[in-house]
Amino acid sequence: MPSQLDLDLERAFASHAVPGGLLETKPFPVPRFGVDMPLLVHGPPSLAHYFQHFCAEQGDKTFLVDGDLRLSFAETFAAARVAAGGLVAGHGLRKGEFVGIAARNSVSWVVAYMAVLMAGGCVALLNGWWQGGELVEGIRLGPCRLVIADESRARRIEGLDHGAEILLIRHDCPPLEGLATLTARGGGADTPLPDLTGDDRATMLFTSGSTGQSKGAWSDHRGVVQATMNYLAQSIAILGLMAERGELPTEQPTALVNVPLFHVTGEVPLLLQSFAQGRKLVLMAKWDAVEAMRLIERERCTYFVGVPLMSYEIATHPDRDKYDLSSCVTFAAGGAPRPVEHVKRIRDALPQGFPIIGYGLTETNGVGCGNFNENYLAKPTSTGRASPPLVDLAIMDDDGNVLPQGSMGEICIRSICNFIGYWNNDAATAEAFFANGYFRSGDLGYLDEDGYLFIVDRKKDIIIRGGENISCIEVEGAIYANPAVAEASVFGLPDPRYGEVPAAVYLVKDGETLAPDQLRDFLASRIAPFKMPVRFWQVRDALPRLGTEKVDKRSLREKYTAEWQREHA
Repeated sequence: MPSQLDLDLERAFASHAVPGGLLETKPFPVPRFGVDMPLLVHGPPSLAHYFQHFCAEQGDKTFLVDGDLRLSFAETFAAARVAAGGLVAGHGLRKGEFVGIAARNSVSWVVAYMAVLMAGGCVALLNGWWQGGELVEGIRLGPCRLVIADESRARRIEGLDHGAEILLIRHDCPPLEGLATLTARGGGADTPLPDLTGDDRATMLFTSGSTGQSKGAWSDHRGVVQATMNYLAQSIAILGLMAERGELPTEQPTALVNVPLFHVTGEVPLLLQSFAQGRKLVLMAKWDAVEAMRLIERERCTYFVGVPLMSYEIATHPDRDKYDLSSCVTFAAGGAPRPVEHVKRIRDALPQGFPIIGYGLTETNGVGCGNFNENYLAKPTSTGRASPPLVDLAIMDDDGNVLPQGSMGEICIRSICNFIGYWNNDAATAEAFFANGYFRSGDLGYLDEDGYLFIVDRKKDIIIRGGENISCIEVEGAIYANPAVAEASVFGLPDPRYGEVPAAVYLVKDGETLAPDQLRDFLASRIAPFKMPVRFWQVRDALPRLGTEKVDKRSLREKYTAEWQREHA
């Protein structure tokens, strides 16, 4: 039966969903699917409107902390307004044109992101961990005429045919110094900016599915704004409950940022939601548990988000008691499942806070399910219930029929927050949706009697390493590029830190030699480090095959998982 927290949250949502309430919705027609979907009526029409409204409302509150840099909401918006004018007047940016960002998290990254959107561009969030060829593929997909890149990423694509103009940016300095290339040709705060609506292109994020080909999942302003507002709806409901209990926080909400902002988790629920919440963001350039604890204490962080093991490292760190972590009441994990034993351990070690987890995808702009506080402790293997008021979640068979409660099938999500499609890939877009508008996640799961989602498997041949999707076919293709390789198979191994890590089995051609270290060196310049197999097994016999002549990956995974676990026992 539903928990008391479930019932309280339902009541809180209902109280705000009345006509005129903060969470009031109306039907919004989506002609391509022939259905109406709920839309939050108080959502701004575009991200540009969203930034302007909430930066004015939050004003002098601290927004960004990046090393020694501290910017208020008003200062951040003012810098973005100048940079947006530079993009329009100095670089001739046209509405809907793709602009790539390839850089690590920083104040400069945030202001560049805002500036592109305010200038009417569609911001392409290039994966900062990609190597040269992968970055070029993402740049050319749009294509991006302009790419805002820091020195490290620009070096990776130097000499490669990407077709873009690179606007170099710097970190660890005030944003208009770091983004001087955006304004060097003129334009500024007085440059007229385009009028934007919900139908205009806003973002393109990249996802690797089972084909191994990077796809650009693009969204309009309406979808991204509504996704942000749907996250905000959860916060509004929770704050309502805290007010009833006399537990409203007295300090500014503050998040320690340990996820890349080019990921949907970093972009939507973390960065974008913070504008409306008035939440301070404390940026870390590189993960370090001791530095994280120091920053939590110094900045009075109330919210922590990272891959699952990050919060576990804090909970189990021998120096944990040297730092005052009492302000941090939420330890969120996204992008990968959290091992069950971690959930109770985090709660026991950090009793002032609760671990939470969510489920969403790049294609849903991060919106999906959430499992909070005592509900998560009670059902630690579940990603929670569908997030109201916009998410329609169903378990479906291959023909798009809704399956009964408890049956396993494909997890499908329908909402106004979903992406529009894969850019220049109509076939993949068509395969991603059922005709009635449900997005096909590729994940298999079931709903229990309380509506809690349990994910049990994936249909796609991908590995999720700490929130990063890795296509097995892509890594196999890189291995096959070595002329000595006759056969190869890539699969995931269980890992306590990242959830899964890639491994490979390979057979060389007769008369050839290729040691694992040689193969690793061969791959180093071809795939991003997070895609590199952690273990290579060289075999002497042909790989096992199924009746279809496909490699029997399941048996390989079982065999080498057992060997891997023996090696690390």
